[in-house]
Amino acid sequence: MIRIATINIWARFGDWPARREVLRRCIGELNPDVLALQETVVLGDYDQVADITDGYEVVHQTKRTPDGAGISIASRRAATAVHELDLHIAARPRDFPAGALLVELGDLLFVNHNPSWRLDHENERERQAVTVARKIEELAAKHVVVAGDMDADPLATSIRFWTGRTSIDGMSVCYRDAWEAKHRGDCGDTFTPHENPLVADADWPFGRIDYILVRCGVHGGPTMRINRCERWLDQPVAGVWASDHFGVVAD
Repeated sequence: MIRIATINIWARFGDWPARREVLRRCIGELNPDVLALQETVVLGDYDQVADITDGYEVVHQTKRTPDGAGISIASRRAATAVHELDLHIAARPRDFPAGALLVELGDLLFVNHNPSWRLDHENERERQAVTVARKIEELAAKHVVVAGDMDADPLATSIRFWTGRTSIDGMSVCYRDAWEAKHRGDCGDTFTPHENPLVADADWPFGRIDYILVRCGVHGGPTMRINRCERWLDQPVAGVWASDHFGVVAD
């Protein structure tokens, strides 16, 4: 079994000292084998992932914002190769570190995918999804998991592309959405002002935007059986919310 988790940790916004303690404690208790993290801060001699985890090999996105924000992967398994994609593929302001990290962990290729976040950037998210999917196919891994804050809900074309429901630019793939596999019909929102008081936007239209996706084979659906998928850090701990996002964990 391999336990995979993803969460956008919201940099050091809010009450970071209190959130730090919750993240450290809950990551330790969950003990994922591989962790996709978004909005991590790496700046000067400070490494936010190292600050909240112990015993992981950590890979960071290199193309980060001036304040050090980007994406990271923490793994209990040693990486045999690392690939990074810069997903700034349109003439838009480069005020967000849109990108993907692809880490080879034996026969598993693990991808942290964080496309453009703005509400009106679905065109970019579609093109970014195809860019990442094509790179994955080049690497020819036995198993592939794509996780992360994908900034779009399941009805968006970029997500429907990943889950095999539409093609884009002459390409199609099929990944099993771990949440959908275990909670069919349950919205499973991960970024919602209705449940999380740290979400600043009172009417953000996209609720479920954080995913764990497992690539499908020719027969039998995903190449790795999805035994469990749950939201994670979706309640306060001793009155402290860990992030403005809820995480997702799958075994």
